[in-house]
Amino acid sequence: MENDEKLIRFDWAIKRLLRHKADHSILEGFLTSLLGRPIHIIKLLESESNREYAENKLNRVDILAEEQNGAKLLIEVQNESEDAYFHRMLFGTSKLISEYLRRGDNYENVSKVYSINIVYFNLGEGTDYVYRGKTEFKGIHNNELLRLPERMKKKYDAEEISDLYPEYYILRVDDFDKWSSTPLDQWMYFLSTSTIPSDADAPGLKEASAQLRVDSLSPEEKKAYYDHLDNMTSMRSIVEDAHDAGVWEGEIKGREIGRAEGIEEGRLKEKTEIAKNMLQAGMPLETVASITGLPVNKLTNLI
Repeated sequence: MENDEKLIRFDWAIKRLLRHKADHSILEGFLTSLLGRPIHIIKLLESESNREYAENKLNRVDILAEEQNGAKLLIEVQNESEDAYFHRMLFGTSKLISEYLRRGDNYENVSKVYSINIVYFNLGEGTDYVYRGKTEFKGIHNNELLRLPERMKKKYDAEEISDLYPEYYILRVDDFDKWSSTPLDQWMYFLSTSTIPSDADAPGLKEASAQLRVDSLSPEEKKAYYDHLDNMTSMRSIVEDAHDAGVWEGEIKGREIGRAEGIEEGRLKEKTEIAKNMLQAGMPLETVASITGLPVNKLTNLI
């Protein structure tokens, strides 16, 4: 097995390059390998409330894809470690639902949401590299799983209650270096190393090998790409140094001090906008407060 040249990192490619229909085969291949069924993207939409604050431009990107059956897939790429990342996942799915459920719509029109999180740091403690999370209801006395009645299965085209709720995937790609014949492992290898061996046969990887070459970038794009890599290397170095020195909290504050107020103001503005959407959709105050972290007394001013 011989490795091809280094390709454009997938996180940067998603944000800058894979926006056109001609490139959908790469994203479709990735999603097909992860979810284990054919995924056909109809369109990509930018989240209306995903304002491009400085942190968003550098560290994250959201992509909304729709399947033919209307299921929505939220892909979030995150490069910087964050203690509240699990809460961010919850906030992202809530934001997606509130934005695309029009005021006055029935709640049954909420489509399935997949939150796919590609993280380049160790999120949580565990030995696996791909984790899946879903919502289930179990009896506190007999541990029995609550199930959908037949009439609701037919109405919602679902087998389990968990099929109605957001589903989460966490791909911990940092330091993954195992090549195999499994499509998902091949994609994990590419996500981690930015290389695709010549014997790759997972959906979308041959297209990625042909289209994501660094030498295909324009001079302006190439400069932006290398600046991105430098930023990622710098952030990783800062995080590792701070961790080794035992001053994680101080490092975070020091690194962000120059822009902390602006970022916090942006986050508050985004949360407020999402809270308005949720309230307009009829969600209870307590639920909105729990999801957004905003106090109930401030939410009453938004009604």
